[in-house]
Amino acid sequence: MLAAICKELSLRKQELTQTIETIYFGGGTPSLLTPQEINLILDTVYTHFTISDTPEITLEANPDDLTDAKILSLSSSKINRLSIGIQSFFEEDLKLMNRAHNQKEALDCITKAKQYFKNISIDLMYGIPQMSPQRWQENIEKALSLEVPHISCYVLTVEPKTALERFIKNGIIRPVDDAVAAQHHEVLVEKTAAVGYHNYEFSNFCIPGWESQSNSSYWKRKPYLGVGPSAHSYDVISRSWNVSNNALYIKSIEKGELPLTKEVLTTQNQYNEYIMTRLRTAGGVSMEEIGAFFGLKFQEYLKQNLQQHLALDLLFQEGDFIKATKKGKFLTDGIAADLFMI
Repeated sequence: MLAAICKELSLRKQELTQTIETIYFGGGTPSLLTPQEINLILDTVYTHFTISDTPEITLEANPDDLTDAKILSLSSSKINRLSIGIQSFFEEDLKLMNRAHNQKEALDCITKAKQYFKNISIDLMYGIPQMSPQRWQENIEKALSLEVPHISCYVLTVEPKTALERFIKNGIIRPVDDAVAAQHHEVLVEKTAAVGYHNYEFSNFCIPGWESQSNSSYWKRKPYLGVGPSAHSYDVISRSWNVSNNALYIKSIEKGELPLTKEVLTTQNQYNEYIMTRLRTAGGVSMEEIGAFFGLKFQEYLKQNLQQHLALDLLFQEGDFIKATKKGKFLTDGIAADLFMI
């Protein structure tokens, strides 16, 4: 697999010509890689692409993987940012989500990681069935007390064919309640703002200056290259994704063939994606960019369809930018769908 990933990087070296500012090890469990394996991949990236002097290089990790020895070894690699999937600091929630780690491992790994890494992000889940507002508030307070510079918070999604889905279908656990999730999000925004965190995108909060370069690049329509099974790539006008089967991926790469499917994005697709991503950000949607990127037809369409949401105080206009109000923030996905051109 490592050999195939490195060969794919070589095969696709012409696809990104700009200076690369961020490298992200995600999907699966990349923290299983040794520092030597991580550096092998990074050395290949540096060989075939132009990298900035100060790139953000992130590794996703689960708390149960981040032993003291593992954190120490990672600190000797080029990794300079950790994204840790905490999800919750309560045992009940972790068991419900079938997580492999426990509360102690969650706290211990963050404490240890802070000794070697300044740039740390943790993931939390809210809207979890049976999670009281009080428990969610305690989760946020615990995260903030750890003084990590970045926190990502997501509503729990019930995936098909999982134990959680079966529990909900059988009435053992209540389903995810949108009203409760909205209440949790409101508490989240208030608690983080009170201590100076910036809610720069719906799910992302940070101490100013510690925004994720990787996340931000997606919202700014920057091209990216995804390498490995199931990885997605984007070059503004098209999107592609690799085959999800590991064996097929390796066989194709060994033959010098890229095992990917490509979709050309129409101007309408590009406009809809811009609306979907940018409305979730603190910066909002730029009317000027809509006209420049997609044409006056799309700009006029947006102006007309905005009116109902402005009247309902879900959106507001600040100069050139359209942004979600406090009332509309939790509803941005639905509002974006109303603004799509179909």
